Amino acid sequence: MTSIAAPRLEDRYGRRIDYLRVSVTDRCDLRCSYCRPRESAAGDYAEPADWLSFAEIRRVVAAFARLGVARVRLTGGEPLLRAGIVDLVGQLASVPGLRDLSLSTNATQLGKHAVALKAAGLARINVSLDSLDRACITQVCGRDSLAAILDGIMAAKAAGLAPIKINMVAMQGVNAHEIEDMAAFCIEHGFILRLIETMPVGEAGRSASFLPLEPVRARLVEAFDLQPCSAELGGGPARYWQTRDARSQIGFITPITQHFCASCNRVRLGVDGTLYLCLGEEARVALRPLLRSGADDAALTQAIIEAIERKPHRHTFREAPQRITRFMSQTGG
Repeated sequence: MTSIAAPRLEDRYGRRIDYLRVSVTDRCDLRCSYCRPRESAAGDYAEPADWLSFAEIRRVVAAFARLGVARVRLTGGEPLLRAGIVDLVGQLASVPGLRDLSLSTNATQLGKHAVALKAAGLARINVSLDSLDRACITQVCGRDSLAAILDGIMAAKAAGLAPIKINMVAMQGVNAHEIEDMAAFCIEHGFILRLIETMPVGEAGRSASFLPLEPVRARLVEAFDLQPCSAELGGGPARYWQTRDARSQIGFITPITQHFCASCNRVRLGVDGTLYLCLGEEARVALRPLLRSGADDAALTQAIIEAIERKPHRHTFREAPQRITRFMSQTGG
C-alpha cells in the first residue's frame, strides 16, 4: 500500500510554514504605546469595505489548511471588536486539517465572550498584559483598563480556555521593575508568561524603550528556580523555562537579541487580505483582488504557494530599523 505524503508548504529556504495569523480588524479600544501612535488619524485604518468577509477569511484559511497549515490565530487590532467574531470562530473550527485555533486579545471584551468562544471551538488565548499596576497600564494602553483585562482573563480561565498565555512587552523604564511580580502572578494562576522584546515596527515600535531579555531570563531562572522546558507550547518562537513542578512556564521572545528567523514558520493575513510574509520586511502579496475576481480554489492555492516563495530569509530590524513604516496593528499581531 502506497502512503500519501502529508501536504507541506515550504519556502525557498526549506522552512515549513504551518502557522497563519489572521487579522480580523485593525481597530482597537486601547492605544498601546508600542503598537500605534496616539496621534494617528482615522485615515490610517482600512475601510470596512476592504475587510475580508468571514466567507473570504474561511476560504483563505481552508486553502492554507489544504497545504498543511494546522495552526491559525485570530488577531487584530482587537479581534473581539469585530462583530460576529464568535460565528467566525465556529466557521474556522470546522475547517478540515485545522487542529489549533487560538486568539490574541487585550481581554477588555473577553468577559462577555469567553464562554461563547469556547463553545464555538476556540482552544486557547493569548492576552496582552504589560503591567499589574493601574498607573502603568494607563501609561502604556492610553486608559485605565486593568480591571476589565483581569476580569476577562479570569472569565477565560473559568470557561476552560487553556492554556492562557500572558504576553508582556518588556520596556526599560516602564515595566521592567514589574517582571518578577508578573511572573509570580502567572505562576500562581497557572498561566504561561511570555516576555517580548520591543520591535521597531512603525514609529510607535521604534520609540518604545528596548529591554534585552537575556539578563531578565537569568534573573527569573534564579528567582523562581526555573528549568529548561523542551515541551512544544504552541509552535511559536518563545524559548521556554518552567517551574520545577511544571505547572507554569515562562517564555522569552527575542526578535532583536536572538532572532529566530531560521525556524520561522508563519505568515500573517491582514484584515484587507494582504499576506505579509515577514513582520520585519515589506514582502507582501495582495490576496483580496484574487478572492473578489472569481478565481477558483486552484488559483488561490497557487497564489499562496508562489507568495511563500517570496518569504525573506530574515528580518533586518537591527540593520535597518527604519524600514517598516506600517503600524503593528496594520500587520496583525
